[in-house]
Amino acid sequence: MVKSAFPAHDAATGTTAGVLDRVLSGQGDFALAVRRFPSPRALQAHPALVYAHGFGQTRGAWNRTGQAMAAQGYAGLAYDARGHGDSDRNAAGVPYTGDQFADDLIVVAGEQPEPPVLVGASMGGLFGLIAESRWPGLFRAMVLVDITPRWEHAGLQRILAFMTAFPDGFDSLDQAADAIAAYQPQRRTRKSPDDLRELLREGADGRWRWHWDPRLVDELARDSAQHQDAIAEAARRVQCPVLLISGGRSDLVSEKTVEEFKALVPHARHVHLPQATHMVAGDDNDAFTATVLEYLAGLPAAPGSGESDVTESVSGATP
Repeated sequence: MVKSAFPAHDAATGTTAGVLDRVLSGQGDFALAVRRFPSPRALQAHPALVYAHGFGQTRGAWNRTGQAMAAQGYAGLAYDARGHGDSDRNAAGVPYTGDQFADDLIVVAGEQPEPPVLVGASMGGLFGLIAESRWPGLFRAMVLVDITPRWEHAGLQRILAFMTAFPDGFDSLDQAADAIAAYQPQRRTRKSPDDLRELLREGADGRWRWHWDPRLVDELARDSAQHQDAIAEAARRVQCPVLLISGGRSDLVSEKTVEEFKALVPHARHVHLPQATHMVAGDDNDAFTATVLEYLAGLPAAPGSGESDVTESVSGATP
């Protein structure tokens, strides 16, 4: 249910026009910040989309994709995972666990009028696999963005090294923009102050710190490899249509992990975007959005429509 509203988003406040922010209840009445992408052209046959971001991201990671998809008739909803952005953090003494994140996603998806399509990047995709395996039929289909049940250790370590490199924050937004530019040299555009206000919070001391709860690194991410067998088993149980989109320059997903994923989920499709890193939607948003649109257009009809909902097995498309 809706609990409260955020102020309207606009350029002056560093927020985004054309969307609607709310707070929904996650598992245990946990407050989750939500951004809706309403579609003026929403079609009855088009499923709604739920966007789940990656570790250390916010719902703002989906702004461009959410608005582009809404313009094509696909309404959407993106939310900040617990401990991220404007969502609640766990109370002191309550550690973060993967079950909490999967349960939050089950609640958010279950509140939609019809089973939505999940678009899950990295962490969001992993918890999507767990949620669907626990609650079959939760999702109409799943789009996994550069994530597989097993991942490359070196890629995860690079991400965590960046996330923990600035424990005291930044003197200014400009200094933070320098750090992000060095971490993502493939990006042609520099983060604007409006972008950065989604990613950082200004403390009473005037310094800017990342939006996430620092406890997440040690409690959820650092030893996450121990859960790979369980995630692989969850993937094996998924029966809904699945699309995996991988980045050709990713250091988290590799040809080896993709092949294992395709063996676990033989009905899944795979699309490879050669110029993208792990940050697929941010690196090549036009190609990413076009890929999702093409996939959704080819989905079988939903159960009850009179058409078959059997997914055709398609081998991975790698140029």
